[in-house]
Amino acid sequence: MKVAIVAESFLPEMNGVTHSLLKILQFLASRGDEVLVIAPSTPEDAPGTVEGAAVHRLPAIPVTGYRTIRVAVGGVARVKALLADFGPDVVHLASPFVLGWRAVRAAKQLGIPTVAVYQTDVPGYAAKYGMPFLENWAWSRVERIHMAATKTLAPSSDSVNQLRGHGIPRVELWRRGVDLERFHPGKRSPAFRSRVAPGGERIIGYVGRLALEKQLEDLAALAGIPNTRLVIVGDGPRRQALQELLPEAHFTGFLGGEELAAAVASFDLFVHPGELETFCQTIQEAMASGVPVVATGRGGPVDLVDSSRTGWLYQPGDLAQLRGYVTDLTGDDAKRAAFGAAALAQVQGRTWEAVCSRLVGLYGEAMAENRLQATALKGNK
Repeated sequence: MKVAIVAESFLPEMNGVTHSLLKILQFLASRGDEVLVIAPSTPEDAPGTVEGAAVHRLPAIPVTGYRTIRVAVGGVARVKALLADFGPDVVHLASPFVLGWRAVRAAKQLGIPTVAVYQTDVPGYAAKYGMPFLENWAWSRVERIHMAATKTLAPSSDSVNQLRGHGIPRVELWRRGVDLERFHPGKRSPAFRSRVAPGGERIIGYVGRLALEKQLEDLAALAGIPNTRLVIVGDGPRRQALQELLPEAHFTGFLGGEELAAAVASFDLFVHPGELETFCQTIQEAMASGVPVVATGRGGPVDLVDSSRTGWLYQPGDLAQLRGYVTDLTGDDAKRAAFGAAALAQVQGRTWEAVCSRLVGLYGEAMAENRLQATALKGNK
């Protein structure tokens, strides 16, 4: 089939949206599908082809205070012309908000079915960044996009319920895969452990963007737990402030590829305090590495962490409970090993091939639904 993917962000910016898109592109290429990616421009040189897919960049401007995030500018007509020229069977809207809003209208005008993939809690971000006056507006935009889409896919039961609670129809659960070869307990690195915890401490690890919405300030509650070292993998606008707040933590900066896999497998425990995660891919990667997880009991982590078996979920905002659960697992080698083994077993079968096969099936359903709607419209005329 021919698939147009409209992405709010793409390479060279690496985030959850980009990561999943790369896996989708690899799968579609393996099937021999023809793919066009429409994404914002970047100040750096960016490839015109990725995993066999042509990439068309639209003019974009950076978000204030977040220069790596760029918002495409322009109107519906430009996106409509690109889609009309390519002639896709289906349009995949990746975390649609600004560019996706134009794309869903353009596709509707052309009679092309759309699959809108909800991945970012933009309304929640607005509130977290001190702009609660924008939260209702953001929800209005989200509702309009997903009501216009042929089908909406959400990554967790919490996200499905949240969207349905806003009156959005045709919402289905579509989870994310995990690379079980790349993330594996066998990647555990004594060299990494001796470098970041030279005293042999138990390593409490976090992986992700160092940004306000991740609530990493909450990790200050873990200070002083005996025989532990907090290791933070990633980069972002909050790095300097977090280094000042968490002076005993080790900051690795951004890691990718095998370096990241080795770091995650070398953790004794993975922590994630963010309450705005629609899924949280890094939790799955930790579990695939045989590492138990302590995360907030809200959003995507609720589906991923089986509390008291693969890790612990703490009440949002209860930092004493966070500290207690981390202390429990770092202080009990046998329990930690049992939780880690259960975490590894739980993610088996969640391959990207299986997840992407499901996605292609959902594309087909959207195409069939679109044909039925078109036939019904003709019959009413």
